[in-house]
Amino acid sequence: MKIRMTYRTAIAAAALAATAGVAQAGGVGVRAGTTGVGVDLGGDVIPTLGWRLGLSGMNVNTHVDTNDVRYDAKAKVLTGSLLLDWSPLGPFRISGGFMPNRNKIDLTGQPSGSGSSVVPPGSSLTGDVKPERSFAPYLGVGYGNVWTRGVNFYFDLGVMFQGSPQVNLSVNCGPSVSAGDCATARNEVEAERQRVQDKVDRYKYYPVANIGLTIGW
Repeated sequence: MKIRMTYRTAIAAAALAATAGVAQAGGVGVRAGTTGVGVDLGGDVIPTLGWRLGLSGMNVNTHVDTNDVRYDAKAKVLTGSLLLDWSPLGPFRISGGFMPNRNKIDLTGQPSGSGSSVVPPGSSLTGDVKPERSFAPYLGVGYGNVWTRGVNFYFDLGVMFQGSPQVNLSVNCGPSVSAGDCATARNEVEAERQRVQDKVDRYKYYPVANIGLTIGW
C-alpha cells in the first residue's frame, strides 16, 4: 500500500510540474499589416508546437470603377485568428487554422463620365460586399513565436481562403425619377452587380502579411 501511494504521488507531482511548465510558456503580441492593427495571445503545447488567438481590424476608404459607375467603397475589416504554430526549424514556423471574420465593404455608386442608366439623376445605388466564408481557413509561414521569452519580433505571410466575395446591389429611385427610368435601372442592376463581382472575384484568396513585437514569459 505504501508503494502504491508513493507511485501515485510521483505521478501527481509530474503532472503538476508539466502544467506549471506549460503555464510559464506564454506571451502577447502586437502587430500590423493587411488585416489591420491587432493583438495576439499564445502559448506552447510542446516546445515546437503552440496555439495563438488573435483579433485585428481596420477601416479603409477606396474606389471601385465599372464601365459607367464609380463606387465609394468603405472597407471594414474585423478578423480573428485561431491558429496552431509549428516550429520544426528554430524560430521559423508553419501556421494553420481558421480566421473568423466580419469583413465588409459598403458601396455607394455614382454615375461616371456621361452618366449611367443604372443610376438615373435623383436616384442612388448602394450595396455591399461580404466574403463567402465568415469562418475562413488559413495557411501560412512565419518567423518568431508569441510565447518566446523576452521581447522579440515576429511576422506572418499567408493566405486566408475566404472564397469569392458576394456582391449585393440595389437602386433606390427618388420622386423625380420617372417610372420608365426607374424600371430600366432596376432591370440593369443585375448586370451591374456582375460587373462589380468580376472586379472583386480576385480576392477570394486574401493575402495576410503582418509584422509585430511580442513579449513572452
